[in-house]
Amino acid sequence: MSQETLILIGGPTASGKSALALRLAEARRGVILNADAMQVYRALPILTAQPSDEDKARIPHRLYEIIDPTEPSSAGIWLDRACAEINQTLTQGKTPILVGGTGLYFDALLGGLADIPPIPSEARAAAAKHYAEWGETKFRAELAKHDPESAQKIARNDRQRLIRAYEVVTHTGKALSAWHKTGQDRRALPERAKIEYHLLLPPRDQLYAACDQRFLSMIERGAIDEVKKLLARGLSPTLPSMKILGVREIAAYLRGETSLDEAVAKAQQKTRNYAKRQTTWFRNRWEKTPLFGKDSLNEIPV
Repeated sequence: MSQETLILIGGPTASGKSALALRLAEARRGVILNADAMQVYRALPILTAQPSDEDKARIPHRLYEIIDPTEPSSAGIWLDRACAEINQTLTQGKTPILVGGTGLYFDALLGGLADIPPIPSEARAAAAKHYAEWGETKFRAELAKHDPESAQKIARNDRQRLIRAYEVVTHTGKALSAWHKTGQDRRALPERAKIEYHLLLPPRDQLYAACDQRFLSMIERGAIDEVKKLLARGLSPTLPSMKILGVREIAAYLRGETSLDEAVAKAQQKTRNYAKRQTTWFRNRWEKTPLFGKDSLNEIPV
């Protein structure tokens, strides 16, 4: 391709993101980069739904199982690694495909990690409304009055980053480009790169059923043994790896504090709650046309 392209695939757990990433990677000479906070950890491939060995053999996968459970991870640590992988992939003439359900990672990727204050939902909604009413040309012109650098550098049709720049400057009074020059900002994306979004948001009943079935499958495939080995390491319960979905519930079962059925039911409920929060985040932040369900994956043009 003549223009550098990065593909972002987001959505809640069990929505079909990994399958879509594989399909796009095979069609677009892609390298799949993990953007999920749970899948950065080693030692829990089943509970974190890591890509299979067969999938990794088909397509290069990066940023999976890069952190030991004894170590805390963060959006900053991930972003530093993501920067390097994105740049290396583009240098090789391939397409970086970032896939995951961690909204904070995508925020860091798109907006950097400057110490920007949280933007109220009202300011974000107002910016999105202006974009819809004005169109890109007028919106960019209005942005240029307050943040000419962002207005000039952000690529055409990049609605997400244009709105982000506008909401930041109108709420904080300080241009996003100025925030990027201060604090701990680390941006991964070339300013003029084309960003291609794919958002998977299955209907709620289908999503919740997929979440429940996925956890049952994890139990059948050996998730209990994974947690048993993790507990044997005597890790602090405050570590992020000990808060991965299913760890606490299975740990309670192994300690005899609950039955396996109760542990599974609690873990399934937590997974559904997590999927609901992810869905809300993506609906509010990406605001792209969702692609419903795994059955629609083959309809996505590559």
